[in-house]
Amino acid sequence: MSVQLIEKNGRPEWAVIPYDEYQRLLEDAEMLQDIQAFDEAKLSMERGEALIPGEVTFGILDGKSPIRAWREFRGMTQQQVAEKAGISKPYLSQLESGHRRGTTEVLGAVARALGVSLDYLVEE
Repeated sequence: MSVQLIEKNGRPEWAVIPYDEYQRLLEDAEMLQDIQAFDEAKLSMERGEALIPGEVTFGILDGKSPIRAWREFRGMTQQQVAEKAGISKPYLSQLESGHRRGTTEVLGAVARALGVSLDYLVEE
């Protein structure tokens, strides 16, 4: 690799490399990040930590509430989740649509009904 060093006050300040090398370094860095993310996910699974399924993630990115995305992923109806959580179906619908904010207790009950951590339902 050919590198041109540009100095300032006698110390290297910049390194100039051919554009093709720059592109290769970017690709290598991205690959390393992917490998690190894979290794972290693998360790999380080995420790028994739950991972968020892609279907849920993409649902949330598409604008669904976390409650709705998890409910649909679990294949549950609003009625089923509401009954398990001990709330009314209209209340659950309002939580899903964002027209109401639930208390920690209610959201905790919904999380238990969906079999997920409360952290997965609370949007920041």
